Amino acid sequence: MKSANKRQVIVLFNKPFQVLSQFTDTAGRRTLKDYIDIADIYPAGRLDYDSEGLLVLTNDGRLQAKIAQPKFKLPKTYLVQVDGEINDEAISRLRAGVELKDGLTLPAKARKISEPSLWERNPPVRFRKNIPTSWLEITICEGRNRQVRRMTAAVGYPTLRLVRVAVGDWRLNGIKSGSFLLTPNEKRTL
Repeated sequence: MKSANKRQVIVLFNKPFQVLSQFTDTAGRRTLKDYIDIADIYPAGRLDYDSEGLLVLTNDGRLQAKIAQPKFKLPKTYLVQVDGEINDEAISRLRAGVELKDGLTLPAKARKISEPSLWERNPPVRFRKNIPTSWLEITICEGRNRQVRRMTAAVGYPTLRLVRVAVGDWRLNGIKSGSFLLTPNEKRTL
């Protein structure tokens, strides 16, 4: 029987590009185990292999469910580099909801931003001299598979780089790529 007084652990991890959001892999890819040596914590949700940024891990099963399950509509914010100079019509479509193969998405908060100051990605995003890129900040409260990538592609601007910077009230704020922050013992109401 587990103790009801078990200390809640919350880890904020800045997941690098091409790292799995799990602790094991039979194909030899990099996993969370290569970066985090804390027992009995698990990712609260996923962040795709080719996406970067904030991944919340915890030992609290209820909190894990509230973060991961779409029914709780916890907002997640991403910085997104897209192929091409995005226009206002495409941003309006993201804000209204985008029709994908698995149905209409909920409206997103979306706005064009200046290129953010981020760490270098390894390998770097491909550069094409004659094709510009744009940056967006997108906040969604669903968790469909590869949703942000599919949304930007559906409005004509494929994603080149995707960095999650916030999950609910948790922020990446200065955590270096491949590093984590163990938050103080806290109970949050989501």
